[in-house]
Amino acid sequence: MVRFIIAAVLILGLAACQTEEPPVVSLSSQNFNDTRIAKTLFGAAPTGSPQAPQPFGSYSRGCQAGAEQLEETGPTWQAMRLSRNRNWAQPETLDYVRDLSRFAATQPGWAGLYIGDMSQPRGGPMLTGHASHQTGLDIDVWMLPPQRLDLTVAERESISSISMRRNAGAFTNDLWTPQHEAIVRAAASDPRTARIFIFPGAKVAMCNSATGDRSWLSKVRPWWGHHYHFHVRLNCPAGAAGCTNQAPPPPGDGCAEAQDWVDRILNPPPPDPNAPPPTPRAELTMANLPGQCQAVLNAQ
Repeated sequence: MVRFIIAAVLILGLAACQTEEPPVVSLSSQNFNDTRIAKTLFGAAPTGSPQAPQPFGSYSRGCQAGAEQLEETGPTWQAMRLSRNRNWAQPETLDYVRDLSRFAATQPGWAGLYIGDMSQPRGGPMLTGHASHQTGLDIDVWMLPPQRLDLTVAERESISSISMRRNAGAFTNDLWTPQHEAIVRAAASDPRTARIFIFPGAKVAMCNSATGDRSWLSKVRPWWGHHYHFHVRLNCPAGAAGCTNQAPPPPGDGCAEAQDWVDRILNPPPPDPNAPPPTPRAELTMANLPGQCQAVLNAQ
């Protein structure tokens, strides 16, 4: 089929874990008129597709071929909330989890990491929750320091992470430790990392305490929520031609911007009486996703 490329404008700021998307994504005419709701189809896929690993599209309008499932328990991690079936990702992402958790296990009081949502088996929009996490390149890392890595399946459904924020996210609370900062710093310093999303008070706290090379701070971006976990977003893997990266973070360490977030939390501007009501988020259809996503769904 002859394909053509169209530009589709992305809507920013839709939900936690969407964040700072690129302005366009390439779509194929293969599903141009397909009005089926994408989350219903991708949310029903129980396993990854039998294809070569490949992310398609952008973090909030995409899918993933050939995803692999993170082992439920490893030497330095456990996958949480297994009933969600969201511990699938690209191979590079799984390698990253293993590497970061190995570092976390060197920190006092940490046996490794508890890993939250990554992606569905074939990526794509989720039935509930995240607007991103669609290409197998996003990872939620719990703030709760693991004391043990032998949690049962039932325990992993019932225990919760812990919040690190105070004053609606303007500051960290007493549970935030140097070990949290060390793990975030290690995550951000990895060249595979595109961004890390965390609540504004944590970014400002790290800006105030960081010494030496501060270049890693540019990847740590303040965002709403993200106080029970921090969200790692990886760059598109080398050679992934169908994957859309975000633009790099702005130059500098981003600390002034994070302080602006904190200032607005502490002293919010008055509401604008003339502001239009928020536009409801439209459900993504198959026509909104890259054409390759139909093949990902159909692969048997």
